[in-house]
Amino acid sequence: MRAFLLTFLILGTAPALAQERLVGTNIDVRTILDFKVSDAAVQKLLPPGWEIDPATSGPSAGANLRVAFVDNLAAHDATGKPVPPIRNLIFGIPVKKVGVPGALLLFAVLSPGDGGTYGASMKSTNVVERKIRHQPGGPTTVEESWELKAENGHVASLHVHYVRGVATRSRSEIRNYAQPKPEFFRIYRSEQGVDVVRGADSGTERLKKYTFKASGEKFSALFDGTEQLISLTSLPWYQREVYVTGP
Repeated sequence: MRAFLLTFLILGTAPALAQERLVGTNIDVRTILDFKVSDAAVQKLLPPGWEIDPATSGPSAGANLRVAFVDNLAAHDATGKPVPPIRNLIFGIPVKKVGVPGALLLFAVLSPGDGGTYGASMKSTNVVERKIRHQPGGPTTVEESWELKAENGHVASLHVHYVRGVATRSRSEIRNYAQPKPEFFRIYRSEQGVDVVRGADSGTERLKKYTFKASGEKFSALFDGTEQLISLTSLPWYQREVYVTGP
């Protein structure tokens, strides 16, 4: 499990950088899907100098695309002032380049706002439903339903039903870049509970039902029916601090 955490959550751990500045904090519930899709289709999304950098071990081994469903429960700016929580869907690629040992490159985000910090967000509506069932003497089960529709025609949905496991507490640090402006990045330092519902080489399989769909110009070449779900991970709690560098 430790190897998995290092691969899955700490894609781009790096020493603290000079002139870091806290810009916000948030607390989320997240459901993360790691896929193996066409390398050629993914490579077309990368800016010059970037390479696909899939995990080589752990439950997400071999995955070259990450899809994160984010239910933001609370958020605060750098001064601690509350800001409205949102729900969004993030599409990212595990990548590396010279000088950057590992990171996540965002190429699309379905979000209530347009553009966003990374310039990758597509304004969309969302409907989210989550049901948790506890029963005496039986397992805890979770059902989730997500429907997101962007104004530009991109659509994505997830319907999943799984048995909840015991989450492993972990800390991580990662850099996120984005396709529209690859020079800019944010540093995320987080603490989370990690529940691997399905994993490539973990022997874990608690996924009872699963349906994922994504369509639109940016998604059609990736989700053409040949994609393979490598892992599905639930983060029942995810708390992080967000930093940028520079003045």
